[in-house]
Amino acid sequence: MSISLPTAGDDPRYTTRGAVYVPSGAGITKWFSGDVYTTKLRAQDTNGALGVVDASVPVGSGPVPHTHADQDETFFLLSGELEFLDGDKTFMAYAGDLVFVPRKIRHRFTNVGLHPARMLFFYTPGGTESTFIEGGDEPEAGVMVQPWSPERIDERVLSILAKYGTEALPDLP
Repeated sequence: MSISLPTAGDDPRYTTRGAVYVPSGAGITKWFSGDVYTTKLRAQDTNGALGVVDASVPVGSGPVPHTHADQDETFFLLSGELEFLDGDKTFMAYAGDLVFVPRKIRHRFTNVGLHPARMLFFYTPGGTESTFIEGGDEPEAGVMVQPWSPERIDERVLSILAKYGTEALPDLP
């Protein structure tokens, strides 16, 4: 009895390519809501499967509480510490911690530490990461990102949030 093994030239599993490589300095960087976000992968890069953002969150910064209609969001904290809101409760996350937030859950993060925090966040499926590209400000080299005033969250920004399935749900008075 003999066994015939396929050769690499005959088997598309050996030759079909589809990896997406993003070098360390690549991505689209924008200032958004006082944070610095570099979109590393967009939904269009992954057939809609995933969006990945590298975030730098200055002390005191972070987004307003919000939900995502159709995306789950996963955060992996690389450095620093962030306070997370989960519905109506808060908890602290530290470097090396991972936080998963299912779609439709009200959440936010705030840097309450002494140093800037850095994290990766992942949208599944992808799409929401385009909010930052479309609605963010162009960064300026040598200039510190500034927090957005309440007036900055205008109809244009709210329409971009809505376009990508994000709804701001700030604290009630």
